[in-house]
Formats: sequence, C-alpha cells, structure tokens
Amino acid sequence: MLLALIMFFGTYALLLIFPKYRAYIALTSAALFVITGILPASKLFSAVDWNVLMMIAGTMGIVSLFIESKMPSLLADHIINKMPNVKWVTIALALFAGVISAFVDNVATVLMVAPVAMTIAKKLKVSPVPIIIAIAVSSNLQGAATLVGDTTAILLGSYANLNFLDFFVYRGRPGMFWIVQLGAIVSALILLYVFRKSNQKISSCEITKVEDYFPTGLLVATIILLICASFVPAEHKPKTINGIICMSLMVIGILRQTIRTKSLKCFTNTVMEIDYFTLLLLGGLFIVIAGITEAGVVTEISKLFVKISSNNLFVMYSLLVWASVLFSAFIDNIPYIATMLPVTAGIANLMGVDPTILYFGLLTGATLGGNLTPIGASANITGLCILRKEGYEPSTKDFMKISVPFTLSAVISGYLLLWLIWA
Repeated sequence: MLLALIMFFGTYALLLIFPKYRAYIALTSAALFVITGILPASKLFSAVDWNVLMMIAGTMGIVSLFIESKMPSLLADHIINKMPNVKWVTIALALFAGVISAFVDNVATVLMVAPVAMTIAKKLKVSPVPIIIAIAVSSNLQGAATLVGDTTAILLGSYANLNFLDFFVYRGRPGMFWIVQLGAIVSALILLYVFRKSNQKISSCEITKVEDYFPTGLLVATIILLICASFVPAEHKPKTINGIICMSLMVIGILRQTIRTKSLKCFTNTVMEIDYFTLLLLGGLFIVIAGITEAGVVTEISKLFVKISSNNLFVMYSLLVWASVLFSAFIDNIPYIATMLPVTAGIANLMGVDPTILYFGLLTGATLGGNLTPIGASANITGLCILRKEGYEPSTKDFMKISVPFTLSAVISGYLLLWLIWA
C-alpha cells in the first residue's frame, strides 16, 4: 500500500506542477500501477468508465455543431435588444451563459457568449474585462445543475448511478439543479451590486441569421433521449447507454452535415473540437483510482476523514464542501472529483450514512469553488485567454473582485440549502 500511496501523491504533485502535461502524467502513472502489479492487468479495461468518456466526447461534438449553427448568437442578440443598459446586458449575458452551461460544456459556453460581450464592449467603448469574467464564473456555476452540464456532474452521475431527472428530484427531494439555482439567484444579486454603476445606454444590434436548425434539434434530442433512458431499468439497458446516445447523435449530425455540404470539412472540424486531452486525462485517472482502491489507499483516506470529523455528519459535510472549495480554487476540479468520489463513498460507508448529502456537498464545493481564482476552472481560463487575444491583461485582483463575492455567496447559499434538505 505504501508504494501505491507514494505513486498517487507523486502523480498529483506532477499534475499540479505541470498542468499542460496532465494527460500524459495520468497515463504514465496508470501504466506504472499496472506494471508494478498494484492493479491487475485483467482489471484494466473495467477500471475505465467508458460511459463517461463516450458521453463527454459525443456531447462535445454535438456542441461544436450547435455553435457552428449560430443559434447561441441568435438567442444572445434577442436578449441584448431587450436590455436598457450595460448593467442589465451583463446580468442577462451572465444568466444566459448559465442557462446554456446547464446543458453544454462550460468552455464551449464561454466561447459562444464571450465574443458577443466583446462586440458590445467595443461598440460602447467600455472594458470587456468585468463582463467576460461575469460570463465565465456564471457559466462555471451552472455546470453542476444537470447531468450533462459539466464533466464533474457526469462523473458524479456515473459513479452514484444518477440519471438525468435525479438532478432535479431525487428520492422525493430537490436535487442539485435547485441547489445551483439558489446559488445563481444570490450570485446574480451580487453581480447587480458589482455593476451598479454601469448605466451606459445600449442600442439594438443586428439579429444573427441561423441557416440550419438541425444542430439545435440534435441538442434537444440528446437531452430528451437521456431523460427517456433514465426511465429504463438498469437490468434492461447497457451500462454505456448515455455514451451511446451522445455518440450516435454526434455521428448523425456529422454525416448529415457532410452530405449536406458535400465536404469533409464538418467531419474534420467536429472531430478536432473534441477535447482529447481531457478524455486521456480521465482515462488515466480512472486507472490510477482503481489502483489505489485495489491497494486499500481509498479506505485509509476515508478513515482519516472520519477520524478528523469525530464521526459527526455536519462536520464531515462542512469539511468536504469547504475543503473542495479550497482545493478547486487552485487545481482542476475534474481530477479532484474523480479521486474524491470513491473516498466520499468510503466515508459514508464507515459512518453508516446515506452518501447523497456528501456527494452533493462535494460537487457543490468543487464546481462552485472553482470560480474563486482565475486558474480554478477551465471556463475562467478560457475567458481570460479571449481577453488576452484582444489585448487585455486582467490581473488576478481584477478577477477576484468579482469572483470572490460571487463564489462565496453561491457556495454559502448552496451549502445551507443542501443541509436543510438532505441532513
């Protein structure tokens, strides 16, 4: 077990030090776990959650087609034309990004909405920095709202066997969707205060023309089929059903567009938009986690958490939420969630409690907490990259003036509501 523990902490240290090489580090570590015999080779294939990988890849492909159709720009144009000034445009775009992000990857959402904000800022000759920061943090917030909103939600859904509807109502109680919405409402009030002086008038903009509505239909069909699949008993459907749905619809979209345009450009563009780096990172992490579980490391870490909390559920819940906020402020929440899910299950088993509140607390802290710093979430990094390409260099102070009150208000409200509902 000692060797497994050393390898595990060594892997995490390297992931922190060399973020650009995380996928290669995870794959190398996974190979070492197999080579050293910690994880038997016979368990290698089953250690990888193929449903998660297929679901992420398929969703990314569908989102690429959706963005290319210009439907998000059309929706944003309609929102802008109904707003009186910059303050309300910012709030509307942030909320719009949040709604989109509940069903579309956070990074893709920022890539959709940020250019619209940049155009508005240029027209009004105001800084786009605070507007795009607001869009990024709002996008990241809503990633935990549904099963398809973010990789972290997909990981939790797969591990805890939650279906699409479970994020809305689970065992007769409000699910994560409503926890996130309370955080969104409270944090929107924070944004209203932050942008209270941005009262510059805004003129109406030209409406974007959408020439192909099929990708929008694909995205809607994805959501509907995931909901339908959730009603099929587990014994009557393959374990990779969600992944099969997403991949199949992506292939349909690519084939249809290829035939329609008589060009392979759509195929090439869509395939290139898939984030293979994240898929390889997750694949490697699944094997590493299986290795430390096999070696008994997860059980020992769970015992340590239980000991620190003195077997008190409220203390344990609070520890998970706020430790997740702290860690996710500085490290990517995908490897963190992937590692902590089996630990959380172990904690619940040792304490003899329903793991639901701990699972939801983990997701709340890790996903909402990623907004605290510029490097805590991929959506934040993407927003800042867009600004840098336009010649703006926002400082950490600029970012945290918005992100800290936004994050703390969202996490505190979610933390309290979760305990009231699920304790």
